[in-house]
Amino acid sequence: MPLRFLTAGESHGPSLITILDGIPAGLSITIEVINKELARRQQGYGSGGRMKIEKDTVQILGGVMGGETTGAPIALLVQNDDHVKWKGKAIDPMTAPRPGHADLTGAVKYGYKDLRPALERASARETAMRVAVGAVCKHFLGQFGIIVGGYVSSIGGVQADFGDMTYEERFTRAEESDVRCPVDVFANQMRGEIEKTIHGRNTLGGILDIVALNVPVGLGSFVQWDRRLEAKLAHAIMSVQAIKGVEVGDAFENTKRFGTQAHDPITLDSQKSKVQRLSNRAGGIEGGVSNGQPILIRAAMKPIATTLISQPTIDLASGQDAPTKYERSDFCPVPRAVPILEAMVSFVIADVLLEKLGGDSMDEMKPRFESLRKATLENLAMDNFPHVFWK
Repeated sequence: MPLRFLTAGESHGPSLITILDGIPAGLSITIEVINKELARRQQGYGSGGRMKIEKDTVQILGGVMGGETTGAPIALLVQNDDHVKWKGKAIDPMTAPRPGHADLTGAVKYGYKDLRPALERASARETAMRVAVGAVCKHFLGQFGIIVGGYVSSIGGVQADFGDMTYEERFTRAEESDVRCPVDVFANQMRGEIEKTIHGRNTLGGILDIVALNVPVGLGSFVQWDRRLEAKLAHAIMSVQAIKGVEVGDAFENTKRFGTQAHDPITLDSQKSKVQRLSNRAGGIEGGVSNGQPILIRAAMKPIATTLISQPTIDLASGQDAPTKYERSDFCPVPRAVPILEAMVSFVIADVLLEKLGGDSMDEMKPRFESLRKATLENLAMDNFPHVFWK
């Protein structure tokens, strides 16, 4: 059964809810595992006033008993502390759609008489529940030694250079930075760009790198379009608010190279037993299937559309030109987006791992994981005979 989840709730409603279905029985988990990730989502230079109001903590309403998952759907709830300011109060009508938001498209699609229902549901506040889901999935992956982490590689015009820094070091150093960039010199430049943007009453975007380490060979498939691993990952990443582009590995740089320069040569290790690659331009995925290399995803996050400087629009009630009205938001959401994208990547990797392993409990899955085929000559024995494939 595929791993799946649904979220519900509005930005200023009473609470946010999610149901995660498909996590096997026997996974030990605590509220602290989820709350840690929720806290990470609320940290980052350039965040708006909402993060000073909300202190997200999760309630586990089902699927976990005695500190272990039961195999039943896991129900999670996060309260909206800001709801008290909205409950029972008349709200001014919202009739001027903001460029770049779901205000206008939502009104056309659903026939709203006021634009706020689109704002309330389309808001990135919903990602709190994605992070809660991702925390469970990340914890599940950790039982198999799979690590998912991320960091900011650019904000505005500042592009970081990581040199030979390992991915693990990047993850650690990123969490020590309020812009989630692992290299201090570039982090300081990014912080300066965000500060200028705040003073300029504008917003700023950037690029985030999300990496999955120790992923076994063979997750995903090429036999159907919707089972390709990079397709699943791209779908998940692009579903996050303000993400407008994604690449796997060196996708865009590879367009400038010849075919002999764009791929990863295959060789044997020093023991002449393990098949390995000398580079990772493919980003850990070949033919829709994980190849054992780190899976590298880069996501482009646009400057969010809610700006203190008003933008031109139309008041749909009067039919006249009008400026947009400001709704509280981040100046630069890029640092805070790292745990959100980690959550979505963790969900996808957990899903394809469950598909590969099968089983209903951790006790069933762990031995199966250990017996997975590996990219070794022993596991890749060829009979070396001619074959007639169609008769």
